[in-house]
Amino acid sequence: MSCLPQGSLIGYMSSKVKEGGGINLAQGIPGYEPPAELLESLRKASFKNVHQYPPGTGNFRLADFIAHSFENELQITRDDVLITNGATEALSLLFLYFTQFFKQEFSVLSFDPAYESYSRLPEHFGVKYVSFSDYSQNSIDFESLVTMVKKNNVKLLFLSSPGNPYGRMFSEKELDTLCLMSEELDFYIIFDAVYQELYTQSKPYQGLKNFGKRYIYVNSFSKLLSITGWRIGYLIADSTHMKGIRSMHDYTGLCVPSVLQEALIDYLEENNGGIDYIAWLRNQVNAAFSLFIPELKKMDFVIPSIEGGYFIWAQLPSKFKCGFDFAEKLYEKEKIAVVPGIHFSKNATSYIRINIARPEHELKLAIEGLKSFVLN
Repeated sequence: MSCLPQGSLIGYMSSKVKEGGGINLAQGIPGYEPPAELLESLRKASFKNVHQYPPGTGNFRLADFIAHSFENELQITRDDVLITNGATEALSLLFLYFTQFFKQEFSVLSFDPAYESYSRLPEHFGVKYVSFSDYSQNSIDFESLVTMVKKNNVKLLFLSSPGNPYGRMFSEKELDTLCLMSEELDFYIIFDAVYQELYTQSKPYQGLKNFGKRYIYVNSFSKLLSITGWRIGYLIADSTHMKGIRSMHDYTGLCVPSVLQEALIDYLEENNGGIDYIAWLRNQVNAAFSLFIPELKKMDFVIPSIEGGYFIWAQLPSKFKCGFDFAEKLYEKEKIAVVPGIHFSKNATSYIRINIARPEHELKLAIEGLKSFVLN
């Protein structure tokens, strides 16, 4: 395998497209325009008196709207909600908070393959990271997981459902068992729900009945409304933690841009939470899966069952051994960028991740380019 560049391989591959052109199936950028009504709300909001610092905890109307959206599952108020600069800041903020919260050395765990924030945050801050990989066949060996948690003094578990890069969802039994384990083994769960509305069959179980001291919830509007550049996410945490988290937020993210929050809440209030656009987006992504996956299988890629999200997690045809070399040469020859699987797991050297939340014409061009590269 070629020497891996430092930093994010997502950024590395995406930069190739930004500099040299081509099709970017590496970065999780939606290929769709935001709702027209949202853009109109942004235009109107720009004329409001909302150009100075908003409350650091977030636009009160937006925080109220978020709290109210959980009324059938949680009894929360805006005091339990913190608006952040995307889900990325929420994850980073929670990680930093817990590094101060724990008074001893600890480890962070997530399921393999893992989204980059779950593994890279511990790496950058000198905290041990361990991955648990025995769930790829849609089952969890809980006995082995208990042993790993105890052996490594795991205190923080990152979960996402559907996942990124592998769009697997945790079942109700699995998630409730993990929450019960957190009580018994004294660790905390950060549940990343960014792709919760982008499912292929049924909406994922989020385990919100387990919300409390050991369960913290993270979400974002970035993918739901195709506004990844707006950077509006949020976290919901028990009062046990929220005071400390908000205090730390004052010196990290501080606040999310006021005009964008105002435009977003205007849109959400006037358009039933964006339900029509979200349904349309879900259909677009599912159609993309239906288009792309059969074509990959014809080329002898191996695709595990995908239950949601933006991405295809694909094992290369047998004649290709290294995902990084594959990605480098694919871009060089066909100007198509994908992410090597090694970025998400040391065990995934022969995998790649493909973002299929793109327009149909772009996906068809990518399929033809892949055929040319793989079959010739």
